[in-house]
Amino acid sequence: MPANSKVLLVDDDADFREELRRMLVSNGVTEIETAENALAALQRIEQGDIALVLLDMVMPGISGTELLSILGERYPALPVVMITAVSDAATIVSCIKQGAIDFLTKPLDAPRLYATVTRSLQFSELKNQNRQLRDFLLGEPLFKPEVFASILTGNNRMKAIFKFVETIAVTDNPVLITGETGVGKESMARAVHDASGLKGEFVAVNVAGLDDLMFSDTLFGHRKGAFTGASDSREGLIKKAEGGALFLDEIGDLRQESQQMLLRLLQEKEYYRLGSDLLFKSSARIVAASNRDFKTGIAAGTFRSDLFHRLATHELHIPPLRERADDIPLLTQHFVMQAAGSMGKPVPAISPEARGALLGCDFPGNIRELQNLIKNAVAFNRTGELTLTDFPTLKVNAVQSKGVLKIANEGGFTLQAAFDSFPRMEEVELLLVQEALKQSSGNKVMAAELLGISRPTLNKKLADGEGLSAFRQGDKQ
Repeated sequence: MPANSKVLLVDDDADFREELRRMLVSNGVTEIETAENALAALQRIEQGDIALVLLDMVMPGISGTELLSILGERYPALPVVMITAVSDAATIVSCIKQGAIDFLTKPLDAPRLYATVTRSLQFSELKNQNRQLRDFLLGEPLFKPEVFASILTGNNRMKAIFKFVETIAVTDNPVLITGETGVGKESMARAVHDASGLKGEFVAVNVAGLDDLMFSDTLFGHRKGAFTGASDSREGLIKKAEGGALFLDEIGDLRQESQQMLLRLLQEKEYYRLGSDLLFKSSARIVAASNRDFKTGIAAGTFRSDLFHRLATHELHIPPLRERADDIPLLTQHFVMQAAGSMGKPVPAISPEARGALLGCDFPGNIRELQNLIKNAVAFNRTGELTLTDFPTLKVNAVQSKGVLKIANEGGFTLQAAFDSFPRMEEVELLLVQEALKQSSGNKVMAAELLGISRPTLNKKLADGEGLSAFRQGDKQ
């Protein structure tokens, strides 16, 4: 069931309300409230958190059809299922036009009732998610910005992911997080859990390298005597994550039999402990992560397509650091301060050359690689300023591979080649500014970092450059 599954039964017949309530409870729908007339129903709906209304058509006072019309005007997003003893086509069509999403005829059939309620609640959840997503896209701020405080970013793609996380966090559906090693998948998984408001624990386990027995024992636990050495019974991590989230890292490396066990857990929300025939229910939400290409794995037969589609009910991809290079200055400064603080050293400055080299690096290890580079640089630095000499590996990979030193050393570049005549200083400066903006795809923060100047200084140089260009155009005329 969706996170908000509260159903309101509206009928003037107390016996029928009780019968309807028992039918729903026996099928797992437990959040049920009742109202005996339209006024009582309206008062309850005004309080909020009702996900679905089951409304009898014929009632004394304000009828069900009249209440449907009122709800359509005041609460157009609230799904309503009409209930009637007479199956009249004209009436059904009229109610559907007024906004009812389905129709049930008395006497009610339990399977039909449950299917209708389940489908309607899913519809309600989907509409709510779409509304939240629309609001986000229209610029609404995050509901819980503190949830993402540990993920340092100013990148628009990352901010869009935060909004998506808040949208899907309120559901109990599985989430699959993909991305390269070191991009922060576990941090994002924790954010999913924190944004959900679930009271249970966030329990993380790396499943790579676990054989089928270890996987089953780790997740589901075992009964005493289930295997050699099992001297005591043990609850698994799925029990520890009850009412919370179980994070399965490196899920793409899971073995075939373990995949089958996980699929059953996702489908049925139930499991057996090793050596036990007792069936346990689970309310833990599953969040998984991997750096694998699932399309390749499915095509090769190493990963089940049905498991993938179950896990990827909600899927989000974290971009690598090279695709959000505007985060590098922010992360660099944070890691420098963090490393200096942990070592009891003064916070060193960072030279413009080092900042530019960091911005130009591809960082195949992503945030983790940047953090390790900074930590090593701060540890061995004795001058109080981090320069290129503090990043020997970075100097080769980021500077020489970009061709900066190569062009200068081979004599294949002259300033005069870029101008009609020998340039003035301000013209060379403008060329540098334009090249920095080109290299940073127009991002002024990155461009300023490449140039080793502040953002306001860059803006001033751009304004001066526009004046210089206008002056040159006047000369040509």
